[in-house]
Amino acid sequence: MNTMSASPAKTADDSVAGGTQSRKILVWDVPVRLFHWLIVLCFTGAYLTAESQQWRLLHVTLGYTMAGLVLFRIVWGLIGTRYARFAEFVRGPGAAMRYLGGLLRRRPEHYVGHNPAGALAIVALLLLALAVTGSGWALYNEISGDVLEEVHEFFANTMLALVFIHIAAVVLSSWLHHENLIGAMFSGRKTGTPEQGIRRAWRSVAVLMLAAVLGFWWLQWQSAPSQAGLADQAIPSAQTASRHDDGE
Repeated sequence: MNTMSASPAKTADDSVAGGTQSRKILVWDVPVRLFHWLIVLCFTGAYLTAESQQWRLLHVTLGYTMAGLVLFRIVWGLIGTRYARFAEFVRGPGAAMRYLGGLLRRRPEHYVGHNPAGALAIVALLLLALAVTGSGWALYNEISGDVLEEVHEFFANTMLALVFIHIAAVVLSSWLHHENLIGAMFSGRKTGTPEQGIRRAWRSVAVLMLAAVLGFWWLQWQSAPSQAGLADQAIPSAQTASRHDDGE
């Protein structure tokens, strides 16, 4: 179970009383942290390049990468380290409402891993990422028309809105818990007792994960049409148009 206490102060007092001093412990393994920041990069880049035909290949590449990352996160959520597993942090709506109620009263419950409200947001973001990439794939392959384009944009905008809500909640939780949750996603460390920490950071898995992403990007780059090729394609088109104008 995810270790919880009424407040960070209570956690520290209970630890001292039990003979164990709270300190910085490893909570987030390297694959979880790498996944988090790669998803941030991919979604931001894909969203910013959505309306540009010039950056279409980059948009598609980042979208496919995001889908692959989500699939990895689902697998890692089943077999990964303690706080990465869905069974550890996913709870029902009731637990999320209790946490949000405590947040509004400025006395939120403290969790070593994800809190229940954050867990629901994470699951929703994963599902939305799959919806965005799935509709984007269908749109890119011209499986449907304008309706699918609107669906794709709806999923992307909904995901963006949820991202902003998630960021606001993280900032608020960091302030109330007196704990830098954003910094923890870089260092992997939060406050807790030694027995609550994970034993391994699994850097080897993160290296393989990064190698797969960079390898896919390289393959996409190799398949990209060159500027010279685009120019060669444009010249015949211009010549054809000229002949039509001349009545040929």
